Amino acid sequence: MMSEVDRVRENRLRRMAQRQGMQLQKSRRRDPLAQDYGEIYIVNERGTKMATFASLDRAEAWLAYPERRR
Repeated sequence: MMSEVDRVRENRLRRMAQRQGMQLQKSRRRDPLAQDYGEIYIVNERGTKMATFASLDRAEAWLAYPERRR
């Protein structure tokens, strides 16, 4: 279960992505053995995946420092 602090942080990152014309999405897989279980995606306005992350920390760094994107 997600803590309130994590929920607030995730919502903040969703807004950060939205301001940059993107969306933050989480994998909907419920099977912990699935390959993409728990992944976080950044998608553009067309729905194309821009980046995939295993944690909110990585997604936050990617969104916070656009000059470091490759």
